[in-house]
Amino acid sequence: MAYQALYRVWRPQFLGDVVGQEHITRTLRNALLQNKLSHAYLFSGPRGTGKTSAAKIIAKAVNCEQAPVDEPCNECVTCKGIQDGSIVDVIEIDAASNNGVDEIREIRDRVKFAPSGASYKVYIIDEVHMLTTGAFNALLKTLEEPPGHVIFILATTEPHKIPLTIISRCQRFDFKRITAHSMISRMEEILNDGEVGVDPDALSMIARASEGGMRDALSLLDQAISYAEDRVTVDDVLSIIGAASQEMMYDNVEAMLDGDVAAGLRTIDRLMTDGKDPGRFIEDLIFLTRDFLMAKAAPDLDESKDRTLGDKRFESLMDRVEQTWLFALMEKLNHFQQQMKWASHPAVFLELFIVQACQLKTTAAATANISEETKQEINALKHKVADLETRLQAAPQPVTNGSVATTPPEQAVGHAPARKPPQKATSGQSRANMQRVKGILNDATKAHLKALHQSWAQITDTVKQQNVAASAWLNDCKPVVSSQSQYVLAFKNEMHRNMVDDKFRDLIEGVISQLMGTQLTMFTLLEDDWEKVKAEFLRDQKKTPSAEKPDQEEPSGEQTEKEDTSPSDLAKEQSDVSPQEDHDDGDPVVDEAMKMFGPELVRVEE
Repeated sequence: MAYQALYRVWRPQFLGDVVGQEHITRTLRNALLQNKLSHAYLFSGPRGTGKTSAAKIIAKAVNCEQAPVDEPCNECVTCKGIQDGSIVDVIEIDAASNNGVDEIREIRDRVKFAPSGASYKVYIIDEVHMLTTGAFNALLKTLEEPPGHVIFILATTEPHKIPLTIISRCQRFDFKRITAHSMISRMEEILNDGEVGVDPDALSMIARASEGGMRDALSLLDQAISYAEDRVTVDDVLSIIGAASQEMMYDNVEAMLDGDVAAGLRTIDRLMTDGKDPGRFIEDLIFLTRDFLMAKAAPDLDESKDRTLGDKRFESLMDRVEQTWLFALMEKLNHFQQQMKWASHPAVFLELFIVQACQLKTTAAATANISEETKQEINALKHKVADLETRLQAAPQPVTNGSVATTPPEQAVGHAPARKPPQKATSGQSRANMQRVKGILNDATKAHLKALHQSWAQITDTVKQQNVAASAWLNDCKPVVSSQSQYVLAFKNEMHRNMVDDKFRDLIEGVISQLMGTQLTMFTLLEDDWEKVKAEFLRDQKKTPSAEKPDQEEPSGEQTEKEDTSPSDLAKEQSDVSPQEDHDDGDPVVDEAMKMFGPELVRVEE
């Protein structure tokens, strides 16, 4: 007899022989034994998982002379006839080559006739998704109400291409990929009857390369047995499937960990010289990375224990790798795998991956070292800043003759004017309180505010170019106070103020500092709070004699004459006087207000 491939010799003859599909075989065996058969079945799943084999077993079981039985006897004339193809009542059709309307109409005409030598006519239509729309329509009516002596079994690897009207008329069974453990057990069972030995690692590699298909696994095993002399080894399997050796994989990972680009590229050059497939190499690296992740994240799993058992090189590399690096490496592997699928020169992308992967470890290591060296210093600075902020907010303001002497935040902490204020050192959620704004008012000048107003249109345009959302929030505010190192923005809406302060502080502060030519610190307030701060400050200025105000000019004689005037009397006198006229009269309060806000913003009311 001519030689037959292993997958043909060891094709399942009983439902119990179908590997890895217990959820399906149990249902079918119970239905056969109880004689509760459907008129149509749909078997879907990946290639090589037992769909067609299960269909032929059902055809034998329903026509077995011992029926109803859960398994065919394979001894009666009918079972043997179906097995060797001499029974014409079991028709197997390849829909890939018989996908037209005429072929389906022929089936529709033949189902009317009773079976000639069996109890049921069984139509097995393989790759049914290849039928045309017209063919599906021709099959629809027959599939819905077939004669009692007809059973349809449809098999497909792409069930999403089948019309829902067909699927709804069938009992559907989804075959799943066969696990590596189940395939290895089946191959060991087959090899027990042979004369050729196989290394366990070789079987594991065959199971992984077959991607869940038992037929593919047996085909690779058959090829490996033919290639080997007396025993199938890992190297034999690697030569057949075009994969890199385990040592080459380890050398590559070690080069990436060391950041040695030259060593990694030498590995790729050796890979290409040996005629290996770059796509297969990337895929093997993905599985190796997955093994490292499993061993690091779940070392107690049986799979992890089996992977590390006896593999000293794997264990040494596992001690060096970190999960964060493995995650980053997996992302790059996935990216380059997609790029290589459609590339004309995949080896170039493989070399590019090696270069980036080697730099990935170097960058991660440098970042880790920097973080470790500065961790204690950063924590100490955070605690110090938080403590200073707490003390600054809780400390009472010194009062001199009714005037609040507020120190700018930089001076209160004891530092020279810095580029970043204490508020930023804590978090973006810090808010400029009213007392701090009063401190800014002491140093505010009209010239600084006017300069900020003149540049405001350019500021908003620059912010818009960098971030449209930040520009939108910024449109709700206006600058109200500005000094040499600080300024205050007043907002109408609290939500807008919060968004600017929390998310866009660095952006806006940087743009304003750049355009104004000096480092400026931003404070934010609501307009209502700003009005309160302004009113309180003006009241304090009225109460404080001008001679005792720190850092201010000596008032003129005309101003001295009005120093004892009460605020209410002063307001009455200036009810009909413009700010400029009031300034000419020398009122120290209005003079101070005009100095800070400018005459166009000052209005004296009764």
